[in-house]
Amino acid sequence: MCDMEVERVVGGLCAGQKLERDRAVADLNLKVKTYSPELVQSLHTAILDILTDSTSPWESKHGGLLGMRAMMMVSTADPESPMLAEIRQAALRLLTHQEVRVRGAAGEVLGALCQQDGGATYTTSSSTVLQLIRSNLEREVTDDEASRSEHENTRILMEKLSAGTRERVSSWEGAGEMCRDELRNSGDAAQIFHDTAGWRNLETSMKCLEHMIIGTGHKFLSFINQELLDLIFQALTHTNRFVRETGFSVCGALVSCGAEEGAELLESNPMFTFGDQLTQHLGKGLADNWSQVRLASSVATRKFLISLPSAARERFYPTLLPRLCLNRYYVAEGVRLYSQETWRQVTGAEGKTLVEKYIDSVVSYYIEATGADNHAVREAACACIAELALKLTTDAVRQHVPRLLHALTVCFTDDSWPVRDAACVACGNFILCFPEEALGSMEELYPLFFTNLEDNIPSVRQGAAVAIANVVRAYGKDSLPLVVERLHGGLKGIEEQPSESERYGSLEGGLSTYGVVKRKRDNDMDLHSNKQMYSCGSLAPKMGRGGGGCSDCRFRRPPQLWERADGCIYLAGELAGVPEAAAEVTACLPTMAEAVRHKHYTSHVTLLETLCKTLPHLARGLSKRVFKTHLHLFLDSIFYALECENALTSSAASQCLSQLAQLLGPNILRGRVEEHNPSYLRALDANAFTGPL
Repeated sequence: MCDMEVERVVGGLCAGQKLERDRAVADLNLKVKTYSPELVQSLHTAILDILTDSTSPWESKHGGLLGMRAMMMVSTADPESPMLAEIRQAALRLLTHQEVRVRGAAGEVLGALCQQDGGATYTTSSSTVLQLIRSNLEREVTDDEASRSEHENTRILMEKLSAGTRERVSSWEGAGEMCRDELRNSGDAAQIFHDTAGWRNLETSMKCLEHMIIGTGHKFLSFINQELLDLIFQALTHTNRFVRETGFSVCGALVSCGAEEGAELLESNPMFTFGDQLTQHLGKGLADNWSQVRLASSVATRKFLISLPSAARERFYPTLLPRLCLNRYYVAEGVRLYSQETWRQVTGAEGKTLVEKYIDSVVSYYIEATGADNHAVREAACACIAELALKLTTDAVRQHVPRLLHALTVCFTDDSWPVRDAACVACGNFILCFPEEALGSMEELYPLFFTNLEDNIPSVRQGAAVAIANVVRAYGKDSLPLVVERLHGGLKGIEEQPSESERYGSLEGGLSTYGVVKRKRDNDMDLHSNKQMYSCGSLAPKMGRGGGGCSDCRFRRPPQLWERADGCIYLAGELAGVPEAAAEVTACLPTMAEAVRHKHYTSHVTLLETLCKTLPHLARGLSKRVFKTHLHLFLDSIFYALECENALTSSAASQCLSQLAQLLGPNILRGRVEEHNPSYLRALDANAFTGPL
């Protein structure tokens, strides 16, 4: 019976199909606790024979290692047992196997052995594992590797491409073409190899070290020394992003070892002793250009801080706190959400107090981040600067206002429109909170605000309206004449908006802002083939503050007159809530109503959509009494938008009527509509605005 069970288990573990091996491992995990010592011994012997047999296929070795790990997790064998020594030696040999899954499973087995023997396996195996890491970290790319075959380059790049990109590549030939373009555009095949290729056994060797650290637990503290840290730090600063990511995973396992140590042992805790070095490298990881590296560093940073008593963390806050704070706004969702949770766990209810305490370090890092190559970092920095103005006490921020405003002003001309938008909103918040300190910058800021108000991007126009309204709140009647003049001028200018044919007709004749717009009538493949590839993850080529890109301010087309009017409608809605500007906004309502009546251009539906979104907000700002007297000016436009074929515009009109009914009352709205044009009642009733809301 014992032989039959051994044959059954080993047969499943050595199956050629991964699904069968996984089932065998799951079954072994369930039953291994019920096996007799004799059966476990027989399984160990059978699996060892497979692992040491050079003719065994990799699938058998992979399944055997997974099975061995399952038995190690529940084994009570003597750490000095010859059997364990043989398992250890077999796993060490398989760390250099050509199949990556075998190497990974071998590392897991060594980690399980460390868990069982309390680190004795690390003592006997560390020299081999660390030498594997060291030799691969320090290796140079040879000419043969740099000039490998095109097919091999294709395979490497395809492994690193995102899943979405792989779906768009229909064949290896297509991938080969992409590879050739990448190499041709880079001009440096060796650099592409450094940035994208796997580094022999480096990743699996480092993962093995991680498993051994986790398996040993807090007992690993005695093994931490400067030599080990220097090796890990070398990985954290490696040119290859995948090496850095794995390095921070190892670092996370390392710092977790100190979590079980009490405060009374703080001075003997290597995490505190080497804390300054760890902090510097964790800080660099938190600011890494690659989101995956940034996330791995975020995980390690949380473990590091939580492993220390609250009082001991203060020493490392000047470096780590600003980076954790900024990553709460980072564009990558995983980094953002993880950083927000880390902030709650580490600072608790003291987050605001800690930021004020270390405000010098926070401000310096935020300003540094506004100059980062990564446009997502610049955007997050602008959002964080705005947060300083809104959430901290004015006395804590006041002395830094000139530097922060200067950094935001530079970001106003950024290549990336989200950065321009964030900078604009942040400036508005700063002006509202620090009007005296910002007064000297207004001559420079007014043109930037008005430029954003007519930007090609709708959200930028809306953000500019919010910022300008804050300017009016800060300076009152001193700023109102200039703003109102721009408001009236933008709304009246819609009369001169060219029709769509005229708008595009001028692009055919002469020089154009965009190089491809002259050939807009035919989708010429030459416009899209053999060009530089862009990646949101790698930011390659990087979109710097003035280095080009799809949103480069130097390549923005001139604003359309309807876009200027669109920004002015947003502005009117925001100014309606400013007491000093309410009368001026009321006076411009007839001009606004006239502006949206022009329908000779295609984008008029977008202007109507903005109007419908803005009217309820405008009505609340001006008060029901004032708005009701001007409601009739907009009814024709609202019902035109309601029947529009554009779904977004029609939906906005429907929601506009619903909100106005809630604000004014269903019966009052119905009465005003009936008085203006009874034929609109059918559309009003069809949308059920007169019933209970």
